[in-house]
Amino acid sequence: MSSDRVVIRLSGVKKLYKLFPNDKRRLLSVFSKKVKYIEKWAVDDVSFEIREGEAVAIFGVNGAGKSTILKMITGVAFPTEGWIDVYGRVSALLELTAGFDRELTGRENIYLKCQLMGMRDAEIRASEQSIVDFAEIGDYIDQPTRTYSSGMLSRLGFAINVNTDPEIFIVDEALSTGDSRFRDKCLARVREIMERDNVTLLFVTHATEMAVKFCKRGLVMKDGKVVFDGPAKKAADLYEGGSY
Repeated sequence: MSSDRVVIRLSGVKKLYKLFPNDKRRLLSVFSKKVKYIEKWAVDDVSFEIREGEAVAIFGVNGAGKSTILKMITGVAFPTEGWIDVYGRVSALLELTAGFDRELTGRENIYLKCQLMGMRDAEIRASEQSIVDFAEIGDYIDQPTRTYSSGMLSRLGFAINVNTDPEIFIVDEALSTGDSRFRDKCLARVREIMERDNVTLLFVTHATEMAVKFCKRGLVMKDGKVVFDGPAKKAADLYEGGSY
């Protein structure tokens, strides 16, 4: 159940990407303003608020700006214009391996990532074993993460994000971590978190049926703009119909 407290606020947010033909041109642009590029407004003047306990789905075709919005809310990217306010502990299933120190062990990285999320040491200790058990990487948990495969890193990143009692839970539907059994385990935990009343959910997906099941509100994005903000069922129908 949602409250009146705003936990995410976007005000006039824009995000500009400079598209260069190749990496060489991108590097040259650091030293010269004469290097030509194409401007792409991935997000164009977006404003909305999300209240505590709300579950909001974001729909849109690839390139509509959905992922850019999520990256800015989580602090992975920053707006070119406007501002974003976020109040609460964010757990985001986006950049699962971001923030890892490859020279530290998996266990040490649990503490590092959790501290970056604003958790106290006592909270981390209480969650540590649950994270270790969920990741299922065995004795590698006490080995440097530079020895991990990409799949092991993703497992650890996922385990951290779903075992830290998030206040704001951000989910991109691309949950391709590990084998099919582990993916099913991940999806089950995501559903468990999404069903908690006190968690604010932001869910980006093409799966409209799942979105309508968990979310009461839906946003539809097109060309970097929010073209609809209302009931999730109406948003899903609009997206599926393609007439927006």
